[in-house]
Amino acid sequence: MSIAIRKLDSADAGFRDKLSAVLAFEASEDEAIDRAAATILADVKARGDAAVLEYTWRFDRLPGQPAASLAALEIGQQALQAALASLPEARRAALQTAADRVRAYHERQKKECGSDGFLYTEADGTELGQKVTPLDRVGIYVPGGKAAYPSSVLMNAIPAKVAGVQEVIMVVPTPDGVHNELVLAAAAIAGVDRVFTIGGAQAVGALAYGTATIPQVDKIVGPGNAYVAAAKRRVFGIVGIDMIAGPSEILVICDGTTDPDWIAMDLFSQAEHDELAQSILLCPDAAYIAKVEASINKLLDAMPRKEVIRTSLTDRGALVKVRDMDEACEIANAIAAEHLEISAEEPQQWADKIRHAGAMFLGRYSSESLGDYCAGPNHVLPTSRTARFSSPLGVYDFQKRSSVIRVSEAGAQTLGRVAAELAYGEGLQAHARSAELRLK
Repeated sequence: MSIAIRKLDSADAGFRDKLSAVLAFEASEDEAIDRAAATILADVKARGDAAVLEYTWRFDRLPGQPAASLAALEIGQQALQAALASLPEARRAALQTAADRVRAYHERQKKECGSDGFLYTEADGTELGQKVTPLDRVGIYVPGGKAAYPSSVLMNAIPAKVAGVQEVIMVVPTPDGVHNELVLAAAAIAGVDRVFTIGGAQAVGALAYGTATIPQVDKIVGPGNAYVAAAKRRVFGIVGIDMIAGPSEILVICDGTTDPDWIAMDLFSQAEHDELAQSILLCPDAAYIAKVEASINKLLDAMPRKEVIRTSLTDRGALVKVRDMDEACEIANAIAAEHLEISAEEPQQWADKIRHAGAMFLGRYSSESLGDYCAGPNHVLPTSRTARFSSPLGVYDFQKRSSVIRVSEAGAQTLGRVAAELAYGEGLQAHARSAELRLK
């Protein structure tokens, strides 16, 4: 059974409206979910550990009665190291290699992104600058349940540690009480300080408000389900958050020179996440698009998650014929995709035209899946067109900047008169007098 994936042509009348319909997605802020998250957060804020324990036992279907203490759900460093040691050698080596690459990239990012701050001195001796300091404590949420996400542990914890965060606390749900050894091993490699087997809105509340057992964090990062997203929205301002992530996306720009099987599988790589994921191909070669469509139908039945892929491609996928590669880049900037592959003979010339993308994968050997696991750059990326104004998770997300102002006596004579004049103009006399008192 073939996939009824949309085929669009930029030369057709109404193309922009048709493309907009494909892209249309509103994160359903379900009122019932939001109310439930609000109730859980309020309960955790009021009752702390006891509420977290009750919700954890209820939602994760843990056996027996709730533990007497939340400390029972903390996994110590010895257990994390044991999980790492228990992995098959090849998997342990792969996890270590991925961690090393992620760490190396973020260490370079720290150096290149002004993490050392700056200070300069003006002619009259006044010093101005910026001091960069890491957050004290960060919470990372790692999804649990149907799948294990050790890569999520690495991508969230390692840049925090590179930034200099003193304490990283990880929460991860364990439905039916089943621990995932690969996730725990990733926590060991990434240097996570404390791990609690809790999840859902109650875990977000515990991190945001603090309880007797779980200290309050400064920022919460990491993806989760709709209840986690609703809880993160509600606690923003009490703590920082990274982003509210939407469904995964891939946009492929191809000049028609890549093996169509490769492109079909790249589209599958995002479609298999869930039915709302989006996979789009832009190409100026109609014959090549037909080959990719044939590859999609040829390869689908071998995919374990074929029904998820089928629904994703049918509902939200598209194969788009464009006039040329320049137009493909123009459309790509309008889409502002989470993942953008430029699979072409000379990818850099097209990359130079891209202004909006979460991550760019240049050349036919740069499959998006490598970025998910081990290339090095962060895989926590802006979705739902937010790449127009936001960036991948990075070292900078775990740092803050303080302005440094040290005015000399000579500088106060000049700046004081300027400040006083402006303060009087705003009707703020105390501001003006504060500056004037320092004038000779």
